[in-house]
Amino acid sequence: MEIIAEGLAFPEGPVVMADGSVIVVELAGGRITRCWNGRTETVCDIGGGPNGAAIGPDGALYVCNSGGLDLVKFQNARGAGHEGRIERVDLATGRYERICDSCDGIALEAPNDIVFDAEGRIWFTDLGKTHDGIRTASGLFSTLPDGSDIVAINRHAVSYNGVGLSPDGLHVYVADTHQARLWRYDRKVEPQRPAWVATAPGPVGFDSLAVTAAGNICVATLYDGGISTITPDGAVSKFAIAGEPYVTNIAFGGADMRDAYITLSTTGRLVKTRWDEPGLELYYYG
Repeated sequence: MEIIAEGLAFPEGPVVMADGSVIVVELAGGRITRCWNGRTETVCDIGGGPNGAAIGPDGALYVCNSGGLDLVKFQNARGAGHEGRIERVDLATGRYERICDSCDGIALEAPNDIVFDAEGRIWFTDLGKTHDGIRTASGLFSTLPDGSDIVAINRHAVSYNGVGLSPDGLHVYVADTHQARLWRYDRKVEPQRPAWVATAPGPVGFDSLAVTAAGNICVATLYDGGISTITPDGAVSKFAIAGEPYVTNIAFGGADMRDAYITLSTTGRLVKTRWDEPGLELYYYG
């Protein structure tokens, strides 16, 4: 694997840009960072706990911000500045703005990962938080890029993390961290229950995901780290990354979409490796 950047503060959410650079969030640093050729450049100090990121139809970067997940053992997780939200970042200026932080009057807890569909709608997960030893519910949501028309697709999940679309755009895949399960929803903006796709074997957890052009779902896998590839009919295989318990994200790029950019968050690295099949092109690129 080729090291693209190192010394990052728990990198996540890689976004492959048209110029060959990769933008990541630094969860433990509260930063958005551009990486290329061993160099890094701060786009903005966004604060909180940035997790997932994606380019929207207007060319801006949209960020799921948990508000921070390690705040005096969550005691201050509901304090000012620590609320979960979705933010828009102007990549030319580094200016950022909040587009939403609640749904139906209920505060978002810890927005985690994000994807745009062909119509420009945002689909995002909320991992949930723990307050005074009690864990809040997780869920899947959808909203327009200005934060309007936000809909709770499911508020009753355990620990939703990665999210992605099927190649035909008909389904939304969601990975559950603590259950190590992959779920499938119809891409319909309405409350619904998901279909189970697969559960990973062994003492592992699921993080973010990316989908290949053939429709396979590649899920970053925690604890016994690597990338688990799940076919649409539920067959599971794994690309192991030894010594990396927090393999948190994967994104595809390159001329043939076979460059896989992977965040190794424990060691603070963004790496690149060649994948055995091309990734699915996203609807919007920077």
